[in-house]
Amino acid sequence: MDDILLLDAIERYRNGEMSAQEKLFLEELRKKNPDIDQLAVEHLFFLQQLNNVGNIKAYKHSLDEVENKLANEGVIAKKELKGRAKIIFLWKRYRRTIEVAASIAIIVSITAVMIGLKYSDKKVSNITPLVDNKLNEFQSKLDRIENKLDNATMVLPFAKPKFSANFRATGFLIDGSGYLATNSHVINNAKNLIVENTKGDQFIASAVYVNKNTDLAILKITDTSFRKINTLPYSILKASAELGDQIFTLGYPREEVVYGEGYLSAKSGYSGDTSAYQISISVNPGNSGGPVINRNGEVIGIISSKETNADGVVFAVKSKNIYKALEEIKDQEHIKLPLNATVKGLERVQQIKKIEDCVFMVKGN
Repeated sequence: MDDILLLDAIERYRNGEMSAQEKLFLEELRKKNPDIDQLAVEHLFFLQQLNNVGNIKAYKHSLDEVENKLANEGVIAKKELKGRAKIIFLWKRYRRTIEVAASIAIIVSITAVMIGLKYSDKKVSNITPLVDNKLNEFQSKLDRIENKLDNATMVLPFAKPKFSANFRATGFLIDGSGYLATNSHVINNAKNLIVENTKGDQFIASAVYVNKNTDLAILKITDTSFRKINTLPYSILKASAELGDQIFTLGYPREEVVYGEGYLSAKSGYSGDTSAYQISISVNPGNSGGPVINRNGEVIGIISSKETNADGVVFAVKSKNIYKALEEIKDQEHIKLPLNATVKGLERVQQIKKIEDCVFMVKGN
């Protein structure tokens, strides 16, 4: 849908000028397309601020008319101030009104610039990290229930410590003893980290390697309740992947593992970054840190970000960066990467069943 027509539709929706059928169509379109929904929210906010500015101007004009009327009737005296004295008087008298109007004008200007940048023909390319920073409603309710239980001093058997996460992303095992790979931006500024498997088991983890240049981090599960996985079903590719390779990923854009598939569309990442690939695949916030796996069961990369103004343009850190990372920390951490992919040759469904237990949700605060 053309942006101008869409904005016109949003205004008619706001003004109640749509038929029931048109209204239903627009609401369904907003539910299915997050970009259109965001545009609708921004445009409605923009219109609201314009309306607020108009109301303030009208209110100020009414005050001026009342003042002039009272002055003409002799109820109040006219203040004939000139030059700097008049400016100071007006500032003191209308300071609050001017500050409010100025604040709203700034908000309107910023909103207009954001909409212009996002939807103009000369779009500025940038990338969006795929970390879900929004606490969902279920988690908020769960926290409130746990707080009530704590206040009631109830003791629940086998209860894990409460952990209120600020973000959700993905990581995957590179060593069955408890080492995982993810993105450095996932754990940026996180003080506490946990990882959660597909069964809902949670384990405390900490970072043993972080490289912001390659956007790679390696975590270590330090929780004594973690049970080692003897053989990982996939291997880590050290060479470069081939253009057009069919790939798939598993990650946590939701509170359960989600599958996606696509292909390798470029051997370099954003703006020609040689440490990353460009892949064509559907991803959402929460997918950061997920493995990119080819049909032979080899991890070729790690999902990191997507291009903001383009659909299906996703970037992944190359798997060979994992080998470079391990070389840097070999004296501190003894990590053994899987050498053979046991899922090679299996049907995709069977591959997923064996791999999903090695893909973890990464949470932190």
